[in-house]
Amino acid sequence: MAVTPASTPASTTPTPPPAAHGRWPVLRWQAGYATMGVPPAAAPIAFTLLTLPVTGSAQSGAGLVTAMTAAQIIAAVPVARLGRRFDGVHYLRVLVAVRALALAGFTALAGTGAPYPLLVAAVVAAGAVNGAAYGVQRTLLNHLVDPRGLPRALGVAATLNEATFALTPVLASVLGAASPVGAMVLVTALGAAPLLLVPTVPGARRGPGTSTDTDAPRPTRRTYPRAAYVWLLGALAGAGVVASVEIGAVSFALRFDLGAQWAFLFALVLCLGSVTGGVVVSVRNRVPRPWAVVAYLAATAAGSSLVLLGGHLAVALAGAAVIGFFLPALGTFYSLALDRLAPPERRAELFALLRTATSLGVVVASGLLALLGLRAALVGTLALLLTALAVTALRAARPAGRTVTP
Repeated sequence: MAVTPASTPASTTPTPPPAAHGRWPVLRWQAGYATMGVPPAAAPIAFTLLTLPVTGSAQSGAGLVTAMTAAQIIAAVPVARLGRRFDGVHYLRVLVAVRALALAGFTALAGTGAPYPLLVAAVVAAGAVNGAAYGVQRTLLNHLVDPRGLPRALGVAATLNEATFALTPVLASVLGAASPVGAMVLVTALGAAPLLLVPTVPGARRGPGTSTDTDAPRPTRRTYPRAAYVWLLGALAGAGVVASVEIGAVSFALRFDLGAQWAFLFALVLCLGSVTGGVVVSVRNRVPRPWAVVAYLAATAAGSSLVLLGGHLAVALAGAAVIGFFLPALGTFYSLALDRLAPPERRAELFALLRTATSLGVVVASGLLALLGLRAALVGTLALLLTALAVTALRAARPAGRTVTP
């Protein structure tokens, strides 16, 4: 199950050239991808600052984030499936517009002191389309970039995504201190930017994910290729490990006798490691072989162990940097592997499922942290990652794994 060292998995029938050419459409897609992540990145702080005067509790913001994430998990695949018969670009714009309207409604309701259940309904509407929007957007990239350039494009996307998740909370915090409503208006506007940024993609007129690829596996109507679940498990486990560091940042700071204001240090180091890893992926522009993915997972597990067991601040920070460094390489591989495995008409669904898997990882980490504490979250997510490592190693060791399919 090794992918050739070329820039894209080999196939018996080459993927046709993308329908849209030129660097400008790709740059627009990259900018749209970066701004798509602004609302989820800002939500924990922006929601809390906006609802605190309404509910009087900081936990209300966390409840809204949980509701939005749960809606995304439940609705991602069904909403992506609804878009099969529509133009991919048009459907993406509809999904982004629905999210923007829902967030605008939430801002207006919170600004006027509306009851909390109405706020929950608004963020649920926003979350319900978020996963599917990601799936459709990722599928459009196949029409804009030659297959050999996909690793580089995804590496750049991973770097921009990390920058978004690093800078947006700071922006929401600074602006929200002056005007919570104004901060949320800006977050909503930035999140709606893909409406204008997404380029015209003639090849997507037959619906999201449709292409002339003929060599992709054809699963039954209600199932996906078994190999897909291996990579989805890896994405879930990796997201859980990352979330345990990011969400537990305050607990880390207190564990090392630092003030709570130093919590940003752990998330910042992880983010810098991820940005560095994304640059490396973009420069190399190669798809790793599955045994390399096993090595990346092992290195991530080692980094998680350093965070868990490190008795010194520098050791824990080094572990966080290692986790972040391998995140883009793993994410790029999962995206390309699922791209290869999915039949053309179901690519958007499977990419939405990939986003759902990462959301589940965040839910696992946050749940363990809330119920059992930081150490339990670190141990639980590390155990999940070791499980994914074992499953991936077994997959790579299979005789069929020496073929060109992922």
